Amino acid sequence: MSRLYGDPIEVWTRDGEPTQFVWRDRLYLVRRVLDHWVVAREWWKTNESDPGERQFWRVEASPGREVGSYELRYDTASNGWLLLRAWD
Repeated sequence: MSRLYGDPIEVWTRDGEPTQFVWRDRLYLVRRVLDHWVVAREWWKTNESDPGERQFWRVEASPGREVGSYELRYDTASNGWLLLRAWD
């Protein structure tokens, strides 16, 4: 079962891929990238130079021993990350 969140998170990357993130004051280490996709929408654009893209990452990550699946979103316009969804 998955749950929707939409919480802002802090993310560290290496070679453009998330390697760890902080969510609700806990550090999660990304164990594996399961999927990555990009969605571009004209209405997401904030100005002419904005590509209007959102990058989505589905990852396996853990704050300790328990590994879970998480969907992260990167917004190219704001340079911000959200944790969108988590699977139990």
